[in-house]
Amino acid sequence: MEDEVLRFVLSGHVDHGKSTLIGRLFYDTDSLPEGRYEEIKTACEAMGKEFKFGYVMDHLKEERTQGVTIDTAQTFFETDKRHYNIIDAPGHVEFVKNMITGASQAEAAVLIDDVDEGVQEQTRRHAYILSLLGLDQVIVVLNKMDLVDYDQERYEEVKGNLTEFLDEIGIEPTFFIPISAKEGDFVAEKTENLSWYDGPTVLEALDTFDKTAPPVEKSLRLPVQDVYQFDGKRASVGRVESGVISEGDEIKIMPKGKITTVEELVEFNEDPEKAIAGKSTGVSISDKLFVDRGDIIVGPDDDPMVTDEIEAHVFWMDDEPFEEGERITFKCATQEVKADIEIEEVLDSSTLEIVSGEESDTIENRQVANVKIKTANPVVIENFNDFQALGRFVLERTDTCAGGIITK
Repeated sequence: MEDEVLRFVLSGHVDHGKSTLIGRLFYDTDSLPEGRYEEIKTACEAMGKEFKFGYVMDHLKEERTQGVTIDTAQTFFETDKRHYNIIDAPGHVEFVKNMITGASQAEAAVLIDDVDEGVQEQTRRHAYILSLLGLDQVIVVLNKMDLVDYDQERYEEVKGNLTEFLDEIGIEPTFFIPISAKEGDFVAEKTENLSWYDGPTVLEALDTFDKTAPPVEKSLRLPVQDVYQFDGKRASVGRVESGVISEGDEIKIMPKGKITTVEELVEFNEDPEKAIAGKSTGVSISDKLFVDRGDIIVGPDDDPMVTDEIEAHVFWMDDEPFEEGERITFKCATQEVKADIEIEEVLDSSTLEIVSGEESDTIENRQVANVKIKTANPVVIENFNDFQALGRFVLERTDTCAGGIITK
């Protein structure tokens, strides 16, 4: 087995079978702690309940709440190819906050839909968020095929409806897979119940995902998280989002535009000569140039956009609507600045239909808006398609209330 972990997000409408699928993946890959399945099954029988694989997830969540260490909390399951870590998306608010603020770095996604109920509002909304986050490795599983007697016509009908929406938001799934997470059809094993389907199982499809390589070949981008003093020197600390930084390199500090030289890289108990994309490091420079949190370290010939005017897509996720005239906090990478927002148009996030045009002055919970942002001070940004770390942002009041991507 390759020594790697691939993190994917499992998203979809409430009650469409996310927990059941996770429990089934645990069980079918022998990833449950020893004796756990029998323990949960016995508990269900004692309560007169039918065993459901969704109880596996509930049981593990309860253990985590109680502070019990569970191996599968980090690596949920494994195949012959690799380990997998599932990021569960129980609801749109938790999902957006976790994903857009970078708490969970998914490399791929599984979108689940109940073939009996069909495409629901939250299905479309979660799909839109996957698009917003730039996740281009996506498979769709149409669950609960047992409830429609494994009917191929119903599968094709729901698949067609969902495909139409996914086309609108630019998501092209690698596979559509009919499954029954409850019965185990096409999760880990192919079964005769779906003999008309000749595609992969869920596990086989997951193994086709590519592990995202750190963007080493791209230009250097290192947002400064903090600055520490040590041995009379200052070290600007942050995560290398792209490129490579080495001792002796010339670098430019943005938005100041000042060029300086890397005297040394500083890491705990290490003496590195270089740091590549994905690595956190400290940068000590050779002169007294002041560097602060929110500055962006780039290559000496790089010129990322420095501006106080931004065009963007915003997903609003606060119960209290946004109204034009409210000053709000704009956060991109480690940059934080006050901003004013002008609403261009507002869309329904589950249908992408325009709710209101330029006359709109309000964005309601779960709505999407095309906006113009005016920041109090210039910020360093990129188009989302070029550099995601500098192309996505969050808006905050006292807490995160929206996330978005920069389009221009």
